Amino acid sequence: MRLAKYLARAGVASRRASERLIADGRVSVNGSPAADPARAVGDGDLVEVDGRAVGPGPEERVVYAVNKPAGVVSTASDTHGRPTVVGLVDGSGRRLYPVGRLDADSTGLILLTDDGDLANRLTHPRYEVPKRYRVRVSGGTPGEPALEALRAGPELEDGPTAPADVAVTGEGILEITIREGRKRQVRRMCEAVGHPVEELCRISFGPLDLGDLKPGASRLLGDDELARLRSAPRSGLA
Repeated sequence: MRLAKYLARAGVASRRASERLIADGRVSVNGSPAADPARAVGDGDLVEVDGRAVGPGPEERVVYAVNKPAGVVSTASDTHGRPTVVGLVDGSGRRLYPVGRLDADSTGLILLTDDGDLANRLTHPRYEVPKRYRVRVSGGTPGEPALEALRAGPELEDGPTAPADVAVTGEGILEITIREGRKRQVRRMCEAVGHPVEELCRISFGPLDLGDLKPGASRLLGDDELARLRSAPRSGLA
């Protein structure tokens, strides 16, 4: 098994984050620094991260759905002592980490898992897993030119976004579905068309809906939901 995949399977981090750990010199194999994320490792090898041995662990992985409240950060830990999404879940000792992120002032559905492979597939741009947001914007309901600009993909400082699905669901309220994962993307898109975001809530991630999950609450996904989630990157879910 490739070293980066081994670390992801062990629940250390997503595959891309594991590659960064390797590049930073924090990973060793059999006592020697490891520099190649493609290096083959197996059960007989001693793999350590920051001097701590890790292993692939049990094959059964878990995914939690969490309704993130405002003020909670989408990280496993925070150097400023702010509450984190991981702290909202009793993972029974598992090393969980968030799939994708929501800004501290944004709310809604976020996933926590110890399955690095799944996290990588759900967030990798090539799979285009859709994420739907309910957004309240300032300046009233956007007119047709602004809506068309959002649908076509507005120009941002890091280039134009991919086309988005946009629907007006109330006065100054939009539902926006994107298939990218740029930093603060929905907020920047709305600001680019002259309607800055006042409130933002993610209401679906791939095949999963937020439903009636209360703010701050979490639930463990069942087998049927896991099967749909694992098939999402392969089906495209356009």
